[in-house]
Amino acid sequence: MPTLDPSRRFHPASAPDYVPVEPLRGLQLERLKRTVRRAHDRVPLFRSRCAERGVSPDDLATLEDLARFPFSVGTDLRDAYPFGLLASPMEEVARLHASTGSGGNPTVVAYTRSDLEAWTQALVRCLASCGLGPGEVVHNAFGYGLLTGGLGTHYGAEALGATVIPVSGGNTDRQIAILRDFGVTAICCTPSYFVHVVERARELGADFSRLRTGIFGAEPWSEAMRRRIEADTGIAAFDLYGVSEVAGPGVAVECFARSGLHVLEDHVYPEIVDPASGEVLPDGVEGELVLTTLSRDAMPMIRYRTRDLTAMVPEPCACGRTLRRIRRIARRSDDVLIVRGVSVFPGQVEAAILAVEGTLPHFQIVLRREKGLDEMEVRVEVTPAVFSDQIGSLEALRQKLAQSLEHRLGLRARVSLVGPRTLQRSEGRAQRVLDERKM
Repeated sequence: MPTLDPSRRFHPASAPDYVPVEPLRGLQLERLKRTVRRAHDRVPLFRSRCAERGVSPDDLATLEDLARFPFSVGTDLRDAYPFGLLASPMEEVARLHASTGSGGNPTVVAYTRSDLEAWTQALVRCLASCGLGPGEVVHNAFGYGLLTGGLGTHYGAEALGATVIPVSGGNTDRQIAILRDFGVTAICCTPSYFVHVVERARELGADFSRLRTGIFGAEPWSEAMRRRIEADTGIAAFDLYGVSEVAGPGVAVECFARSGLHVLEDHVYPEIVDPASGEVLPDGVEGELVLTTLSRDAMPMIRYRTRDLTAMVPEPCACGRTLRRIRRIARRSDDVLIVRGVSVFPGQVEAAILAVEGTLPHFQIVLRREKGLDEMEVRVEVTPAVFSDQIGSLEALRQKLAQSLEHRLGLRARVSLVGPRTLQRSEGRAQRVLDERKM
């Protein structure tokens, strides 16, 4: 476990995080009214949905009134491709980002210059919350190009006063050389890719001893993964949360207390709803995170359903921030795998594997249908020492893993142990599931 330095948590850039609650709620309502009015007047889809619900911007008198307004979903952006959700004329749009389009049309997101400035300042506060300040050397391995992660984090780190290395993804050996030679103090990337980097660095005998902070996001990751990263490297690992359709990274972030992620509530308004009914849930109850932008002109998003499952943390945070927190997001409602009637999330499998000594944090879930029944195989990489051990030791480890998985999941899975570096590595989000039932 690394030693966290709480003296770095009150960076001046974080001052908006400590605004008293009552003025913050007043600012939220003011910005919410403006955002809903702008979307209603300028985005035909939102206006028509408001008409279907019988609501208008005039009905927004309190923050709680937002629950009367319609949701937005990911397919809205694909159906409106490319510019059907714009609330600003194209001559005011300074930048466009887009998804990879794996679900059909790409999801395009647009920013005015004021949107970009608000996004940058949000990232400044997020990075400061993780203890970064002027003088850091930040290795940014989030993807650049049309993805939001790379450029969003890049401009935030620069505005913070850090030295930024825009590495992006890929070419792991070169990344390791940069980490070693450039005196990197912080890295930003997906947690699964960082694990791969650390593995490869050991093979090369490379050392990057100045690295002390890892800021990880773009995929769900568990507390067990955090513990493994910190134990293996000695760095402090923080969770940075973002949603491309809402802006990108910078929606929420951990502080040094690491007891949930603070939502940047002056930029986004969070709700937790029942995934089935859409009803708003009280604090502490898990549901789907819904976000409304408060400082975005080009493409305001009203009640965007993220599909991420979490809950609001009702207690105040030890760090003193007044921004509300959400629990760390370890799963999504659309990540659920139904196996013989049981709901299985990849994060549960990861936690079960990492609870057993001798394993590596690389696994693959393979789903098949045999004789009309679902079967789940979990392929798990083990350490070199274990893999070269006697067959009896491997069988004992396999049984321990099977028991751990059954305890976590409530069903039996076939466990296959494979050698180190057997499973394919990803330079972005980890690909955990192979569902052969659909083939």
